[in-house]
Amino acid sequence: MPAQRAGFGSVRRQPGSRPGFLTLPLFRSPFGALTRALASRNARIFFGASFISWTGLWMHRIAVAWLAWEMTHSALWVGLVAFCDLAPATVISPIAGAIADRVDRLRLATISQAVIGLEAATVATLVATGAMRIEYLLVLELISGTAASFAQPARQTLMPGVVGPGDLPAAVACNSLVFNIARFIGPALAGPVIAGFGVAPAVACNAVAYLSAVVTMPMLSVDLAHRRGHPATGSLLSEVTEGIRYVARHPGLGPLLLYAASLGILLRGVQELLPPYVERLFGRGAESLAMLTACFGIGALVAGLWLASRGRIAGATRIAILGGLLQALATAGFVATGWFGVGLLCAAAIGATASLHGISVQQLAQTAAAPEMRGRVLALWGLITRACPALGAIMLGAAGEAYGLRIPTLVGVLLALLAFAWGMTRYRRIEAELESPPDGGENR
Repeated sequence: MPAQRAGFGSVRRQPGSRPGFLTLPLFRSPFGALTRALASRNARIFFGASFISWTGLWMHRIAVAWLAWEMTHSALWVGLVAFCDLAPATVISPIAGAIADRVDRLRLATISQAVIGLEAATVATLVATGAMRIEYLLVLELISGTAASFAQPARQTLMPGVVGPGDLPAAVACNSLVFNIARFIGPALAGPVIAGFGVAPAVACNAVAYLSAVVTMPMLSVDLAHRRGHPATGSLLSEVTEGIRYVARHPGLGPLLLYAASLGILLRGVQELLPPYVERLFGRGAESLAMLTACFGIGALVAGLWLASRGRIAGATRIAILGGLLQALATAGFVATGWFGVGLLCAAAIGATASLHGISVQQLAQTAAAPEMRGRVLALWGLITRACPALGAIMLGAAGEAYGLRIPTLVGVLLALLAFAWGMTRYRRIEAELESPPDGGENR
């Protein structure tokens, strides 16, 4: 295999040697790469604001899912609420990526996050006044999901300007790490707040959190080269099409993102439909929902810490593909048991394996994409992380109404195992394309 890409703090492999697929590389320094990624003022502002806003977001998600369940007691309606939050990415993400490649990304991130905060304030007000209806909730979550589809590529394409290129893999892992710390703290706060004071205060916290993100984004000092991708080269539609073709024809990114999309549809719906699982499989309420969500976050946090401390791209393909297998097995364990303690352990395993897979895919996409295509590539990744779970949630919710939740989930697990087998057939090619420098050793 060609020498590993330079600049990510790892050693060359000896000629003729390659690690086995199941041998995950160990990191050399526990937190050196993570410390470097957080060394600058820009990084501390960026990740600090992310932590606050994402903590509010997870409080919002728990509160809204529980609100939908209380209003309807239908897994299908809970799935529809998740679908409305996540599905706009199907249409919006490719367009948002093209826009992020041709406008001021900092301004785009600020505006889109302001819309998310206003949506949360509206939901909280309607719930507090008793005026909320399930139809209103669906529309408002559509608005929030649309804004999030613009915020995601805008924020992530700023990351190379927040940290140096050598620290980008650690920064990508740190971004996910912050998200998953918030994923732990948000539900831990939301459960007692909902149980003691109701849904409205939990959602209001999200409005306040996103206001803080809006205030701090202009404090970032990002070079113009990273704030804008390139001048417009054609119509917006032609640039969207160009981005899709770029990924589809890329021998590494194309199959890797297809594999990630398959897992998103087949496995991620479980995390979007937790209230029905909590009540139907375990016979518990809102506080247990928060405990399960927190366990997802704890698992993801541990995995994110490990990946952030690695600080290099070598081995990311292996981790991404193996993570899919482990996530499928953990999901099977989660639905096969009626014991809540075992469910908590499986939830932590799902969070960890999903994090291993997702962070590694994003690291590879960030470093392999051509700079002028980065916004569009990351927007397609955003589409996968939002639209695919939305589709999975609505399919799982509909099947759950007819057959119960356990059997449809296990069918999804079996299909995910087939996707893993397909990914294994592409593994060596993906690794060679995304982890090795092309054309004589120059970085992409």
